[in-house]
Amino acid sequence: MRPAGEIRQALLTSAVQLAQPHQAPTLAELAAHAGVGYLAARRTVDNLKRCGALEIARLRRVDYRNRPVAEYVPAQLQADDSANSAPFVDLARVLGGWSAAQAA
Repeated sequence: MRPAGEIRQALLTSAVQLAQPHQAPTLAELAAHAGVGYLAARRTVDNLKRCGALEIARLRRVDYRNRPVAEYVPAQLQADDSANSAPFVDLARVLGGWSAAQAA
């Protein structure tokens, strides 16, 4: 297997450094922070999404586009957030099922 390229490593490092719970970096922000060209960043981010290393966290309105742009987070950070909330989701399902059974 071929080692990860410099652009890939730079974009992943930038994604980790810029990701925050309330806001994640856009493609343009990743490219600027990593110091790579926009077209190279666009192709590499597409490849990172396809292999599962990056995920779209949400969409954000920006001044330089008419449509919302995607915010990207490393898949590991996204998985950590969902793992922390998973017990509460399971508890809500159990309580919901229990209350429905009690009503019947």
